[in-house]
Amino acid sequence: MTIKYLIVDDEPLAHELIKGFAKELPHLQLAHQCYNALEAIAYLQSNQVDLMFLDLNMPKLKGFDFLRTLNRPPKVIVTTAYKEFALEGYELQVADYLLKPYSFARFLKAIENAFPPKANTPVNAPIAQQEEQRQLFVKGDKQYHRLRTNEIIYIEAYGNYTKVYLPTGMILTHASVSYYAEKLGEPTFLRVHKSFLVAMDKIDRISGNRLFLGEYEVPIGQTYRQKVMGLIG
Repeated sequence: MTIKYLIVDDEPLAHELIKGFAKELPHLQLAHQCYNALEAIAYLQSNQVDLMFLDLNMPKLKGFDFLRTLNRPPKVIVTTAYKEFALEGYELQVADYLLKPYSFARFLKAIENAFPPKANTPVNAPIAQQEEQRQLFVKGDKQYHRLRTNEIIYIEAYGNYTKVYLPTGMILTHASVSYYAEKLGEPTFLRVHKSFLVAMDKIDRISGNRLFLGEYEVPIGQTYRQKVMGLIG
């Protein structure tokens, strides 16, 4: 899902920070930049966006006063140095309230609050479609990677890191195998060893205490074998 966003802030540095963070998330697409609320009103009269990053202390028209003029506002993430207006923001049903200066991790959390991973998946959607739309953002190589869960082949513990194997190659991430096991869960993903988590639909065959997933070979731990064979059987 592509999220088109609008920046409304009178500080150029604030625009650069948001754009820099957003570039790390491929599903965020910049629609327009406005440096005051009047510019934003004019833009929104003929354009639609999914998300607006809104500053509060702007000339001519303050952020919340501008927000009240909109009949059908997009999702709003407030970006401000003034924490005292947080309650008013939540009364206006903003998705999140970012206090400047904020980190990338906090920015990412605000995006997740505005667009929960399952929020756009209809309850009656086919299971395959729901799985295709599931995704995780994980840190690795000093950046965040978006992982589409239906592309993951298996996950392997690697010291304090984990290796995530995809059709395009391997990504080294900071999350643990237990984290992935909790987030991904059965029956789609199966813990087959204390160090390995595999995608059930990627298993080609089983031989002895080994699973074969295309070109990859994964061991089955002794304590996991009965459960593995029970679920597969």
